[in-house]
Amino acid sequence: MDRKEFFIDGRWVAPRDGTVTDVIEAATGKPMATAPLAGPADIDAAVTAARRALSGPWAALDQLQRADLLDRFGQELKARGRETSVTVSRENGMPITMSKSVNGFGPAYLVWYYARLLRELEFEQVRPSTSGGRTIVRQEPVGVVAAITPWNYPQVLAAMKVAPSLAAGCTVVLKPPPEAAIDAFVYAEAAEAAGLPPGVLNVVPGGRDAGAHLAGHPGVSKVAFTGSTAAGRAIGEVGGRLLRPVTLELGGKSASLVLDDADLGLFASKLLAVSLPNNGQTCHASTRILAPRSRYGEVVDAVTETVRDLAVGDPLEAATDIGPLVSSAQRARVLDYVAAGRASGARLTVGGGIPAGREEGWFAEPTVFADVGNGDRIAREEIFGPVLAVLPYDTVDQAIEMANDCDYGLGGTVWTADERRGIEVARRIETGSVGVNHYDLDIDAPFGGVKASGLGRELGPEGLQPYLVYKSIYLASAG
Repeated sequence: MDRKEFFIDGRWVAPRDGTVTDVIEAATGKPMATAPLAGPADIDAAVTAARRALSGPWAALDQLQRADLLDRFGQELKARGRETSVTVSRENGMPITMSKSVNGFGPAYLVWYYARLLRELEFEQVRPSTSGGRTIVRQEPVGVVAAITPWNYPQVLAAMKVAPSLAAGCTVVLKPPPEAAIDAFVYAEAAEAAGLPPGVLNVVPGGRDAGAHLAGHPGVSKVAFTGSTAAGRAIGEVGGRLLRPVTLELGGKSASLVLDDADLGLFASKLLAVSLPNNGQTCHASTRILAPRSRYGEVVDAVTETVRDLAVGDPLEAATDIGPLVSSAQRARVLDYVAAGRASGARLTVGGGIPAGREEGWFAEPTVFADVGNGDRIAREEIFGPVLAVLPYDTVDQAIEMANDCDYGLGGTVWTADERRGIEVARRIETGSVGVNHYDLDIDAPFGGVKASGLGRELGPEGLQPYLVYKSIYLASAG
């Protein structure tokens, strides 16, 4: 699995000034492979190649030819899906049943989705103008896209940037992180096998310095980033200074509002998928559970018993619900929040440590705290691990106020027997997406956040627009 080269300008090339890193397997804490990390010269070469392809062979293709290439690209990604899903689970600890979907086959379906939209898109319209003439309104590719991706959902989050970028006619420099450096090369292999022209997609894993160099590179036209709010703020500042558009999908601290008529059996059955997906390493996870005081004990018991019954184990085993965290640093972060929860006076109902017999690798017990105050650290800060906080409320208005009293606004859920009531509550929550009695991203609907959860949207037709710019051509004649 060792990698020694980057994919730049359609070729496999040795690092110019980069370094080599060990990629650590989350379940064992031991190296599983080595990968190159880009330095400034490697990033420069990738941007130069993308810039050249933008006005070269990629621009020479019409939209149907581009869509055909994207279909082949998707086929090549799908053909590698099973192996890719295993690689990701080894890198970041994601349970394999989830990884097969979001990392194995999800990227291919996203590429095919945007290929279909590309075939339907009108890149040019003619409108009558108020002066008596006409105006040609064109949509053109924004240019070279820097796609900077995280380690938690590395394949599908890359596809959410790469697929619409290529459909719009842009070229891409994909910079995955060190923790997920190995799986990213499947994009290079698929691009090569599908016959994408040289320079259209370049893959250069790297750390924070490489990401900063890429985000500020003069040859980049747009940055699409998923990651921490702190890093997103830094990229946003650079984009503002350079007047460069950015899409930022950042952190979250989403709330589940359990209303007084909720079916707790349904809520408990969805808890893993909604509140603890990918071992809690999910930006939109509903990790704050707001329960009516009249049913607070019932909700705490339901959450506690559901979490107690989760299977913690090897992420490559189909029966595993909760795998390891991505790194020793991430586990230390999670356990620090557990200590903060204990210190705040919150009541620990289950978990709180390292699972017995799982000292090897980066495992942490799924954990529940009850009697949490809305001002407590564990209720306000993103933990990014399997830690849930259950908070009481007295009225629905108070619950909505508590949900909105948060720096973030990315996801959320409402649980009720009355869907119309759930929709009305959902409309009042300050967030980019809300599920009623479930939560599942829809490929055909926009996804993104408000407040400290980011800027812009991905997915849906709306996910294509950030990679296009408008040009108006004014004509004096009426035609």
